[in-house]
Amino acid sequence: MSMESMPLTKVNREVLISGFVAVTVSVLMPWLLRAANYIHPHQIFRMASSSRVMEEFSMAFVTAPSQEKAKELASGLVSGKLAACVNIIPGVQSVYEWEGKIETDSEVLMMIKTRTSRLDELTEYVRENHPYDVCEVIATSIEGGNQPYLDWLAKTVPDK
Repeated sequence: MSMESMPLTKVNREVLISGFVAVTVSVLMPWLLRAANYIHPHQIFRMASSSRVMEEFSMAFVTAPSQEKAKELASGLVSGKLAACVNIIPGVQSVYEWEGKIETDSEVLMMIKTRTSRLDELTEYVRENHPYDVCEVIATSIEGGNQPYLDWLAKTVPDK
C-alpha cells in the first residue's frame, strides 16, 4: 500500500507528529545549546525571579562592630518605625577581604524584621549612622510565619 492510499488514522497521526517533533528538536538542539552558552546563570535567575510576587515582609541583616553600636542602630530603626524588631546576636566572627588583605573581626549580627516597602529607608538609615565605610545591609523576604506575629509586624511598621 502506498503512502498516498494509506488512511490517516489516529495512530498514524501520532506517529507523524512524534516524528516531526523529534526532527524539529534534533535540528534545533545545537542552536538552543549555543544560545544557552551566551546566557549567564545570574540572568536565568533574574528572569525566573522577576516574575515572583514581592513579599510584604523582609528580614535585613546588618553587622556592627559592637553590642553598643548595634543597640544604638536598633533603637533608631525601631523608634523610627523602620523595623518592628531587631535581634542582636553577639559572637559573630567575620572573615572578609578588605583593601587586598584578609581580615577577621568579632562582630554583632542584627536580624531586622520590617516591611519590604521600607528596605530602602532602612538601608539609608543604617548607612548614615554606621561607623563602617561599607556597611553590610542585605535582605531576604519572609515568605511565611506565625500569622499573629506578622499581623503585629504590619501594625508596628507602617507601609510606605
